[in-house]
Amino acid sequence: MVEIVGVGFMKAGKTYYFDPKGEKYELGDMVIVETARGMELGHILIANKNVDKSELVAELKPIERKATEKDLEKYHANLEKRDDALKVCEEKIQKHNLNMKLIDVEFMIDGAKIVFYFSADGRVDFRELAKDLAGHFHTRIELRQIGVRDEARMLGGIGICGRPLCCSKWLSDFQPVSIKMAKQQNLSLNPSKISGSCGRLMCCLNFEDKTYKELRKGMPKDNERVETPDGLAKVVKVDYFNGKINTRGIEIDPETGEEIFSQEIKAFSRDEIKRKGKKGGRNQTEEVAEPEETDDIPENITEDEARELEALMKEI
Repeated sequence: MVEIVGVGFMKAGKTYYFDPKGEKYELGDMVIVETARGMELGHILIANKNVDKSELVAELKPIERKATEKDLEKYHANLEKRDDALKVCEEKIQKHNLNMKLIDVEFMIDGAKIVFYFSADGRVDFRELAKDLAGHFHTRIELRQIGVRDEARMLGGIGICGRPLCCSKWLSDFQPVSIKMAKQQNLSLNPSKISGSCGRLMCCLNFEDKTYKELRKGMPKDNERVETPDGLAKVVKVDYFNGKINTRGIEIDPETGEEIFSQEIKAFSRDEIKRKGKKGGRNQTEEVAEPEETDDIPENITEDEARELEALMKEI
């Protein structure tokens, strides 16, 4: 077992393990640590605890010290310089005619380096820009390209649910999201309905996926034929949360063998029906296997929507 503390560096960012070197830390304590980017100010997210060595993905670095008043003053002074630094960098980007969107800037606590974050559609040759910025700020400059999800995390905003973006408030890591999740939740595959502020599939589709999988177990699908206490019926809609299946009764025309659907909609519970398959028939009583869900783009949408969905499915 190894003693660790968890340290975070940005709102809703990842938690990184560090070696406390025998010191005791409480939640919320501000600390100075060395990372790959340099000396940074972080805050304790996980107090001292022991973990198995198998949980460590890299060698533990020690915490340098608890942050002092001088460190905090330096941090706030750097924040005050943020707007001016962004303005200078934006002017330099225009000067060098680079196709990139400046997102944010971060000063290392010891002033040894400044990191500028930007997004772009492709690779950007920013070598001359970095030299120009280094000459202006007289310190090391790092230009880091980030994806659209990290851009949304840094900028923040309000989602279509009316609440702050999960990635900017509490989400520690991005997980893969697929079109299959939207299908399983009976959501419209209109890209504007299932995409977040970043332009990718909404992360909340992933949060709710397990719940929907549990609710869908044993439930029929729309248009499936089922046996109800009133006879053969067609599934019109499934209410997963209330466990109700809305159906229309089916009668078979004795002369033509065609199905005649009742106009009345009746609701039954999962235990009251017996599944018979999508096409069904009076003599078909075998169990119905769940069809395999895929991420294929549906055929019943426009070409523009299909292109948008393909773009949404790209993972950053």
